[in-house]
Amino acid sequence: MHTPATLPTQLIDQFGRQVDYIRLSITDRCDFRCQYCMAEDMTFLPRHEVMSLEECARLVKLFVRMGVRKVRITGGEPLVRKNALWLFEEIGHLPGLEECVITTNGSQLDKYAQALKAAGVKRINISIDSLQADRFKAITRVGELSKVLGGLEAAIAAGFENIKLNSVLMRGINDDEAEALVNFAIQKRIDISFIEEMPLGEVAHDREQSCVSNKDTLALLKSKFSLTPSTHQTGGPARYWQVNGQATRIGFISPHSHNFCENCNRVRITCQGELFLCLGQDHQVNLLPLLRAHPDDDQPLVEAILHGMHIKPKGHDFDLQRAGPAVIRFMSHTGG
Repeated sequence: MHTPATLPTQLIDQFGRQVDYIRLSITDRCDFRCQYCMAEDMTFLPRHEVMSLEECARLVKLFVRMGVRKVRITGGEPLVRKNALWLFEEIGHLPGLEECVITTNGSQLDKYAQALKAAGVKRINISIDSLQADRFKAITRVGELSKVLGGLEAAIAAGFENIKLNSVLMRGINDDEAEALVNFAIQKRIDISFIEEMPLGEVAHDREQSCVSNKDTLALLKSKFSLTPSTHQTGGPARYWQVNGQATRIGFISPHSHNFCENCNRVRITCQGELFLCLGQDHQVNLLPLLRAHPDDDQPLVEAILHGMHIKPKGHDFDLQRAGPAVIRFMSHTGG
């Protein structure tokens, strides 16, 4: 018999910020090996250390009952998880959930876009760092640009009205493509965000040298396009500019050049059930043992989540000049 838990209707952290957005990684596995995200030769988690999809659904339902209004499913690449569609069907239409969204590399969208739309997914973010096929393969190590572009077309055909591209510019690698990427977004009538490279995990290049400041990217794009600051919000940290006369907005996620922590409303859950209170810190609460020790009682989970709110830090501490990464875990571990 399932024991009902005593639930708060809102999650408030120690600084008075309401947490109403969770990002849940359902796998650390990916069919790409992007240079800024993971090592070329990755060792992935054994299956028993990863939450089942049923455990993922249980957590999402619990968080929604505690006031979370937006859930983003991430990975690795979430759509390489076997039966991933079941999870979207299970949570996509939950009462109280305003947005179920996904971040993907687009490689599987040609197969799943229509079904994701039917399951209740509202928005799709697709990572594309280059529009040159050879360069795209070099950045992802294995990815085929044509497959990703086909996935984007499938999402458009499925009727998704909120599609956004995510691009990480790296100096000397793809930083000459900002204008081309924006023109591509304008052509497709979709939005695009530029994300500063984050110091997560040990990679084979110097991030202080490769990181492109969004201040520089914005200055470049202002010289090429007519832009107006936008009040548009998606619940995340991006600051948007409207391309005048076009449907496209350009977002900037700037953990280095503009610290966005003062209004942080989100937490991350890894595929191992670790509740990370901040992307750039190691504060965490491990939920997986509680999920498995108390299959019919949510109260221990509720208490652990509330403890997490009390230890959520004020902000991250990214410093590209320090020796080694700010955080040892790879982006693919925490979730994109």
